[in-house]
Amino acid sequence: MKKILHILLCCSMALLGCKDRTKTPTLNEVAETLEPDVVEDIKIIPISHATAVLEWNDTTIYIDPVGGAAAFEGQKPPDLILITDIHGDHLSVETLEELDTKKAKIVVPQVVADKIPTEFTPQIDVLHNGDTKERYGITVTAIPMYNLREEALAFHAKGRGNGYVLSKNGHRIYFSGDTEDIPEMRALQNIDRAFVCMNLPYTMTVESAADAVLQFKPVQVYPYHYRGRPEVSDVTKFKALVNAGDPNIEVVQLDWYPNEDY
Repeated sequence: MKKILHILLCCSMALLGCKDRTKTPTLNEVAETLEPDVVEDIKIIPISHATAVLEWNDTTIYIDPVGGAAAFEGQKPPDLILITDIHGDHLSVETLEELDTKKAKIVVPQVVADKIPTEFTPQIDVLHNGDTKERYGITVTAIPMYNLREEALAFHAKGRGNGYVLSKNGHRIYFSGDTEDIPEMRALQNIDRAFVCMNLPYTMTVESAADAVLQFKPVQVYPYHYRGRPEVSDVTKFKALVNAGDPNIEVVQLDWYPNEDY
Protein backbone atom coordinates (compact mmCIF):
# COMPACT_ATOMS: atom_id res chain seq x y z
CA MET A 1 0.00 0.00 0.00
CA LYS A 2 2.90 2.36 0.78
CA LYS A 3 4.30 1.73 -2.68
CA ILE A 4 0.94 2.55 -4.27
CA LEU A 5 0.67 5.80 -2.31
CA HIS A 6 4.24 6.77 -3.20
CA ILE A 7 3.66 6.23 -6.92
CA LEU A 8 0.30 8.01 -6.85
CA LEU A 9 1.69 11.03 -5.04
CA CYS A 10 4.80 11.27 -7.21
CA CYS A 11 2.73 11.15 -10.39
CA SER A 12 0.24 13.64 -9.05
CA MET A 13 2.84 16.14 -7.91
CA ALA A 14 4.32 16.18 -11.38
CA LEU A 15 0.89 16.78 -12.88
CA LEU A 16 -0.51 19.18 -10.31
CA GLY A 17 2.55 20.83 -8.81
CA CYS A 18 2.59 23.72 -11.26
CA LYS A 19 -0.89 24.70 -10.07
CA ASP A 20 -0.11 24.76 -6.35
CA ARG A 21 3.30 23.74 -5.07
CA THR A 22 2.27 24.06 -1.43
CA LYS A 23 -0.69 21.69 -1.59
CA THR A 24 -0.42 17.92 -1.19
CA PRO A 25 -3.12 16.31 -3.38
CA THR A 26 -5.61 13.85 -1.97
CA LEU A 27 -5.93 10.36 -3.39
CA ASN A 28 -9.18 11.35 -5.07
CA GLU A 29 -7.44 14.28 -6.77
CA VAL A 30 -4.71 11.92 -7.90
CA ALA A 31 -7.27 9.52 -9.37
CA GLU A 32 -8.82 12.34 -11.37
CA THR A 33 -5.49 12.95 -13.13
CA LEU A 34 -5.17 9.35 -14.30
CA GLU A 35 -7.04 8.20 -17.42
CA PRO A 36 -6.59 5.34 -17.97
CA ASP A 37 -5.58 4.31 -14.46
CA VAL A 38 -1.87 3.38 -14.15
CA VAL A 39 -0.49 2.22 -10.79
CA GLU A 40 1.74 -0.68 -9.69
CA ASP A 41 2.59 -1.69 -13.27
CA ILE A 42 -1.12 -2.15 -14.01
CA LYS A 43 -2.88 -0.16 -16.70
CA ILE A 44 -6.67 -0.29 -16.64
CA ILE A 45 -8.45 0.66 -19.85
CA PRO A 46 -12.26 0.84 -19.71
CA ILE A 47 -13.82 -0.18 -23.02
CA SER A 48 -17.55 -0.18 -22.30
CA HIS A 49 -19.97 -1.29 -19.58
CA ALA A 50 -18.50 -4.65 -18.43
CA THR A 51 -15.60 -4.74 -20.87
CA ALA A 52 -12.07 -3.76 -19.91
CA VAL A 53 -8.44 -4.27 -20.88
CA LEU A 54 -5.75 -4.71 -18.23
CA GLU A 55 -2.06 -4.50 -18.99
CA TRP A 56 -0.33 -6.13 -16.03
CA ASN A 57 3.40 -5.87 -16.59
CA ASP A 58 3.84 -7.75 -19.90
CA THR A 59 0.48 -9.55 -19.78
CA THR A 60 -2.61 -8.16 -21.53
CA ILE A 61 -5.97 -9.28 -20.16
CA TYR A 62 -9.36 -8.77 -21.79
CA ILE A 63 -12.41 -8.87 -19.49
CA ASP A 64 -15.71 -9.78 -21.19
CA PRO A 65 -14.65 -8.66 -24.70
CA VAL A 66 -17.65 -7.48 -26.72
CA GLY A 67 -18.14 -4.84 -29.40
CA GLY A 68 -16.16 -6.43 -32.22
CA ALA A 69 -12.55 -5.80 -33.11
CA ALA A 70 -13.31 -2.10 -33.58
CA ALA A 71 -13.84 -1.70 -29.82
CA PHE A 72 -10.23 -2.81 -29.24
CA GLU A 73 -8.55 -0.78 -31.95
CA GLY A 74 -5.09 0.24 -30.75
CA GLN A 75 -5.04 -2.31 -27.90
CA LYS A 76 -2.44 -5.04 -27.55
CA PRO A 77 -3.63 -8.57 -28.46
CA PRO A 78 -4.80 -10.50 -25.40
CA ASP A 79 -2.71 -13.06 -23.55
CA LEU A 80 -5.59 -13.88 -21.23
CA ILE A 81 -9.35 -13.52 -21.74
CA LEU A 82 -11.85 -13.79 -18.89
CA ILE A 83 -15.55 -14.19 -19.62
CA THR A 84 -18.06 -14.08 -16.78
CA ASP A 85 -21.42 -15.15 -18.27
CA ILE A 86 -23.47 -15.93 -21.37
CA HIS A 87 -25.34 -12.63 -21.78
CA GLY A 88 -24.50 -10.46 -24.77
CA ASP A 89 -22.80 -7.75 -22.73
CA HIS A 90 -20.28 -10.37 -21.52
CA LEU A 91 -19.98 -13.00 -24.25
CA SER A 92 -19.64 -12.16 -27.93
CA VAL A 93 -18.50 -15.07 -30.10
CA GLU A 94 -18.28 -12.66 -33.04
CA THR A 95 -15.81 -10.51 -31.11
CA LEU A 96 -13.67 -13.53 -30.23
CA GLU A 97 -13.62 -14.51 -33.89
CA GLU A 98 -12.62 -11.01 -35.02
CA LEU A 99 -9.86 -10.47 -32.46
CA ASP A 100 -6.30 -11.76 -32.68
CA THR A 101 -6.62 -14.42 -29.98
CA LYS A 102 -4.15 -17.00 -31.29
CA LYS A 103 -1.88 -16.73 -28.21
CA ALA A 104 -4.65 -16.23 -25.65
CA LYS A 105 -5.90 -18.54 -22.95
CA ILE A 106 -9.64 -18.09 -22.41
CA VAL A 107 -11.02 -18.60 -18.89
CA VAL A 108 -14.76 -19.24 -18.75
CA PRO A 109 -17.52 -20.99 -16.81
CA GLN A 110 -18.86 -24.18 -18.40
CA VAL A 111 -22.00 -22.51 -19.72
CA VAL A 112 -19.84 -20.10 -21.73
CA ALA A 113 -17.55 -22.87 -22.98
CA ASP A 114 -20.63 -24.65 -24.34
CA LYS A 115 -21.38 -21.65 -26.57
CA ILE A 116 -17.88 -21.08 -27.97
CA PRO A 117 -16.96 -22.75 -31.29
CA THR A 118 -14.77 -25.85 -31.07
CA GLU A 119 -11.89 -24.06 -32.83
CA PHE A 120 -11.25 -22.31 -29.50
CA THR A 121 -11.33 -25.51 -27.40
CA PRO A 122 -7.52 -25.88 -27.04
CA GLN A 123 -7.39 -22.36 -25.60
CA ILE A 124 -10.18 -22.73 -23.05
CA ASP A 125 -9.82 -23.21 -19.30
CA VAL A 126 -13.17 -24.00 -17.68
CA LEU A 127 -13.42 -22.81 -14.07
CA HIS A 128 -16.32 -23.61 -11.78
CA ASN A 129 -17.07 -21.42 -8.77
CA GLY A 130 -14.13 -21.78 -6.37
CA ASP A 131 -11.69 -23.17 -8.95
CA THR A 132 -8.26 -21.64 -9.47
CA LYS A 133 -5.90 -21.59 -12.45
CA GLU A 134 -2.53 -19.91 -12.92
CA ARG A 135 -1.76 -18.36 -16.30
CA TYR A 136 1.10 -15.99 -17.14
CA GLY A 137 2.04 -15.79 -13.48
CA ILE A 138 -1.46 -14.59 -12.56
CA THR A 139 -3.64 -16.74 -10.33
CA VAL A 140 -7.27 -16.62 -11.45
CA THR A 141 -9.95 -17.67 -8.96
CA ALA A 142 -13.60 -18.05 -9.98
CA ILE A 143 -15.94 -16.30 -7.54
CA PRO A 144 -19.71 -16.97 -7.47
CA MET A 145 -21.99 -14.36 -9.04
CA TYR A 146 -25.75 -14.61 -8.79
CA ASN A 147 -28.98 -12.86 -7.87
CA LEU A 148 -30.68 -12.91 -4.48
CA ARG A 149 -33.93 -11.01 -5.10
CA GLU A 150 -36.84 -13.28 -5.94
CA GLU A 151 -37.82 -11.21 -8.96
CA ALA A 152 -34.26 -11.39 -10.35
CA LEU A 153 -33.38 -15.04 -9.82
CA ALA A 154 -33.89 -15.90 -13.48
CA PHE A 155 -31.25 -13.40 -14.59
CA HIS A 156 -28.24 -15.06 -12.96
CA ALA A 157 -28.62 -18.46 -11.36
CA LYS A 158 -26.18 -19.49 -8.65
CA GLY A 159 -23.30 -21.54 -10.05
CA ARG A 160 -23.74 -20.50 -13.68
CA GLY A 161 -21.37 -17.54 -14.06
CA ASN A 162 -18.06 -16.45 -12.58
CA GLY A 163 -16.73 -13.32 -11.02
CA TYR A 164 -12.93 -13.40 -10.85
CA VAL A 165 -10.12 -12.53 -8.47
CA LEU A 166 -6.74 -12.04 -10.16
CA SER A 167 -3.67 -12.30 -7.93
CA LYS A 168 -0.02 -11.58 -8.63
CA ASN A 169 2.83 -10.44 -6.39
CA GLY A 170 0.41 -9.96 -3.52
CA HIS A 171 -1.85 -7.64 -5.55
CA ARG A 172 -5.47 -8.77 -5.87
CA ILE A 173 -8.06 -7.49 -8.35
CA TYR A 174 -11.74 -8.45 -8.24
CA PHE A 175 -14.26 -8.29 -11.09
CA SER A 176 -17.77 -8.92 -9.81
CA GLY A 177 -19.47 -9.90 -13.04
CA ASP A 178 -23.26 -9.77 -12.72
CA THR A 179 -24.16 -10.27 -9.09
CA GLU A 180 -25.94 -8.94 -6.05
CA ASP A 181 -24.23 -8.39 -2.71
CA ILE A 182 -23.84 -12.10 -2.08
CA PRO A 183 -22.07 -13.59 0.97
CA GLU A 184 -19.16 -14.75 -1.19
CA MET A 185 -18.44 -11.18 -2.24
CA ARG A 186 -18.79 -9.84 1.27
CA ALA A 187 -16.31 -12.48 2.48
CA LEU A 188 -13.53 -11.38 0.10
CA GLN A 189 -10.29 -10.36 1.77
CA ASN A 190 -7.24 -8.29 0.87
CA ILE A 191 -8.67 -6.89 -2.36
CA ASP A 192 -6.67 -4.00 -3.76
CA ARG A 193 -9.02 -3.11 -6.63
CA ALA A 194 -12.66 -4.10 -6.87
CA PHE A 195 -14.79 -3.63 -9.99
CA VAL A 196 -18.36 -3.75 -8.73
CA CYS A 197 -21.55 -3.80 -10.81
CA MET A 198 -24.76 -1.93 -9.94
CA ASN A 199 -27.70 -1.85 -12.30
CA LEU A 200 -31.36 -2.74 -12.07
CA PRO A 201 -33.15 -4.96 -12.73
CA TYR A 202 -30.20 -7.24 -13.51
CA THR A 203 -27.79 -6.93 -10.59
CA MET A 204 -28.10 -4.75 -7.47
CA THR A 205 -28.87 -1.28 -6.25
CA VAL A 206 -26.29 1.39 -5.52
CA GLU A 207 -27.09 0.99 -1.83
CA SER A 208 -26.48 -2.76 -1.88
CA ALA A 209 -23.25 -2.35 -3.80
CA ALA A 210 -21.97 0.26 -1.35
CA ASP A 211 -22.95 -1.84 1.65
CA ALA A 212 -21.08 -4.87 0.27
CA VAL A 213 -17.99 -2.77 -0.46
CA LEU A 214 -18.02 -1.46 3.10
CA GLN A 215 -18.05 -5.09 4.25
CA PHE A 216 -15.02 -6.40 2.31
CA LYS A 217 -13.13 -3.08 2.25
CA PRO A 218 -11.05 -3.00 -0.93
CA VAL A 219 -8.31 -0.39 -1.15
CA GLN A 220 -9.95 0.99 -4.30
CA VAL A 221 -13.37 0.37 -5.82
CA TYR A 222 -14.31 1.03 -9.43
CA PRO A 223 -18.04 1.26 -10.14
CA TYR A 224 -18.71 -0.33 -13.53
CA HIS A 225 -21.57 -2.09 -15.30
CA TYR A 226 -24.00 0.57 -14.08
CA ARG A 227 -26.35 1.05 -17.05
CA GLY A 228 -29.67 -0.64 -16.41
CA ARG A 229 -33.16 -0.74 -17.91
CA PRO A 230 -33.99 2.08 -18.30
CA GLU A 231 -32.16 3.92 -15.53
CA VAL A 232 -28.44 4.52 -15.16
CA SER A 233 -27.24 3.98 -11.61
CA ASP A 234 -26.11 7.01 -9.64
CA VAL A 235 -22.37 6.39 -9.19
CA THR A 236 -22.01 9.77 -7.44
CA LYS A 237 -24.37 8.51 -4.76
CA PHE A 238 -22.41 5.25 -4.60
CA LYS A 239 -19.20 7.17 -3.96
CA ALA A 240 -20.88 9.26 -1.27
CA LEU A 241 -22.23 6.18 0.51
CA VAL A 242 -18.88 4.40 0.42
CA ASN A 243 -16.89 7.40 1.59
CA ALA A 244 -19.40 8.19 4.34
CA GLY A 245 -18.98 4.66 5.64
CA ASP A 246 -15.22 4.43 5.18
CA PRO A 247 -13.27 7.43 3.85
CA ASN A 248 -10.19 5.23 3.44
CA ILE A 249 -11.76 3.35 0.51
CA GLU A 250 -10.94 5.22 -2.68
CA VAL A 251 -13.72 5.31 -5.27
CA VAL A 252 -12.27 5.58 -8.79
CA GLN A 253 -14.61 6.62 -11.61
CA LEU A 254 -13.53 5.71 -15.14
CA ASP A 255 -15.46 6.40 -18.34
CA TRP A 256 -17.32 3.16 -19.08
CA TYR A 257 -19.74 4.78 -21.54
CA PRO A 258 -17.60 6.96 -23.83
CA ASN A 259 -20.41 7.47 -26.32
CA GLU A 260 -22.98 8.54 -23.73
CA ASP A 261 -23.48 11.59 -21.51
CA TYR A 262 -23.33 9.55 -18.30
